[in-house]
Amino acid sequence: MELNVDIVSAEGEIYSGAADMVFASAEMGEVGIAPRHAPLLTRLKPGEVRVKSTSGEQSFFVSGGILEVQPYQVTVMADTAARAGDLDEAAALEAKKRAEEALANQSADVDLAMAQAELAEAAARLHLLQKLKSKR
Repeated sequence: MELNVDIVSAEGEIYSGAADMVFASAEMGEVGIAPRHAPLLTRLKPGEVRVKSTSGEQSFFVSGGILEVQPYQVTVMADTAARAGDLDEAAALEAKKRAEEALANQSADVDLAMAQAELAEAAARLHLLQKLKSKR
């Protein structure tokens, strides 16, 4: 038995295919989804989504979004998404630096919640990049 998996973002479809397991960073913690999983709808935190199949494992980065699970279908509707191999470490470091500066120099024109969200996303990107480096 396999799951049908679709990972989509505002830019378009990132992945569509079959999988044995899907792992994601939900707001309630890490979740693992296998075929015949109970229906579930939850928000995602910025982080990794792993799709494991007989042909191997693929990693994706999502900046947040919604995870919908049906017994044989998993749909990730992400704000933004990218294949883990396409992430740019320099851009993630720069985004983290900008968010930290915005938080340190709070003024009336800085949206605190937006700066915190940008910092969390940049930190999650860097964490995934470091994880991928350690696997090599």
